[in-house]
Amino acid sequence: VARTEIPAEEPVWGGFSEIRDRNLDVLRQCAEEAAASGGAQGSVEQKAGDYWTTGMDEAAIEGAGIEAIRPELDLVAGLTDRSGLPAVLAKLHRERLFPGSLVAVRQDPGDSTRNIVWLQQGGLGMPDRDYYLKDDERSREIRVSYVAHVARMSGLLGDDADAARYAAATVLALETRLALASMTRVDQRDPYKTYNKMTLAQLAERAPGLDWSAYLATLGAPAGDLNVRQPAFFTELAKALADVPLEQLRTYLRWHVVRSAASSLPKAFEGESFDFNSRVLQGVPQQKPRWKRVLESMDQRMGEELGQLYVRKAFSPEAKRRVLELVDDLRSALRDRIGGLEWMGEQTRAQALRKLDAFAVKMAYPDRWRDHSGLAIDRSPFVRNVLRANEWHTDRDLAKLGKPVDRTEWLMSPQTVNAYYNPLMNEIVFPAGILQPPFFDAEADDAVNYGAIGMVIGHEMSHGFDDAGSRYDADGNLKEWWTTDDRAAYES
Repeated sequence: VARTEIPAEEPVWGGFSEIRDRNLDVLRQCAEEAAASGGAQGSVEQKAGDYWTTGMDEAAIEGAGIEAIRPELDLVAGLTDRSGLPAVLAKLHRERLFPGSLVAVRQDPGDSTRNIVWLQQGGLGMPDRDYYLKDDERSREIRVSYVAHVARMSGLLGDDADAARYAAATVLALETRLALASMTRVDQRDPYKTYNKMTLAQLAERAPGLDWSAYLATLGAPAGDLNVRQPAFFTELAKALADVPLEQLRTYLRWHVVRSAASSLPKAFEGESFDFNSRVLQGVPQQKPRWKRVLESMDQRMGEELGQLYVRKAFSPEAKRRVLELVDDLRSALRDRIGGLEWMGEQTRAQALRKLDAFAVKMAYPDRWRDHSGLAIDRSPFVRNVLRANEWHTDRDLAKLGKPVDRTEWLMSPQTVNAYYNPLMNEIVFPAGILQPPFFDAEADDAVNYGAIGMVIGHEMSHGFDDAGSRYDADGNLKEWWTTDDRAAYES
């Protein structure tokens, strides 16, 4: 602690950060080799190489300018009738430019064997509702900076000073309205509060003001059950979409297009985005070098494809076997702990042990890589590769509807320095990215590995029994498996 400084380009620094940087060096080598080799058309090497090349070609990005997102800007500018709003929202959401709300396809918490559409609150340019609503000095300063940030972005789009100030005020007013209707982070930790299954007809009744049927049809989602995670938010969103003047809605939509795409646009846009989102919000004084930013973009959009190249260099089958042995030992230790809990009754204990035994374990990288044949990456402007990749992910999600849940799917890329517990799958997942020194070393003594990656494994196991995870049963269903007395003792 005494000798370590937080690097100027980072908000925090620690062991996770050191491993991530080492992994980035490996990933850079993978991307550069893929770009140099070219690879057969449609191969992982070709797509990774083209994505990397277009992301690193700053001259081409500057040359393409704002015209690279002209289709999205024209789509918004062409919204002259409120009846066109569902289609515009859906088309932007397909590219994961998310004004208003977010949409995804995930398991039904009440029946983990099926996938349904999830609708989730969103549409804010700042991280959380509190940034709009808290009245302390720091929050007020951030809002002043945010308004100036939106105005400068609007100026980059061609607005004069008065129009830019008006656009910023418009954005803040509408986003504050959405923030007031947003569920708090604390409430969102309660899975019962965020599980609100509805039919399309029920949503239309609960949130009149937007043609939800037209929205889902343009999105490409067949009518079926929906999990509307924050019903009060969607009531207010639909109301706002019906009563806010169209000219103001266009301003808001345009803002979210450029805000979401900024990191893939010319330097003026990317720099402005950094200044607010990193410098103002996180206190980071210096932008990361471009090669790191491009790799982070690749990881978000084609992480598993890049991961295939990564694991060839950075992880061995022997290392995978060693970590799986650690997981078995930690599972046994937790089984002993649960068996010795004096406050837990036998009925609940039997269910807890059943859940522990049912934990699925995913280690290092997928046993079967996903099919990326529909992902179109080429040497066109960088932002087009980004948006096509976004849309490809949306199509992959929508294709899950009506099909059995794929329990082999990963939610993190192999190179990620992290791990997770997924309550709907009742699984613990450890990417190869974190299975590196100092967390794990295949050559190290067992004691070292138990003290390092063992902590991570135990941490993820505990999520199956924390305040949120304990609400799900061994099959991943949101279902109360505790007796009333044991739940009360647990809460105590």
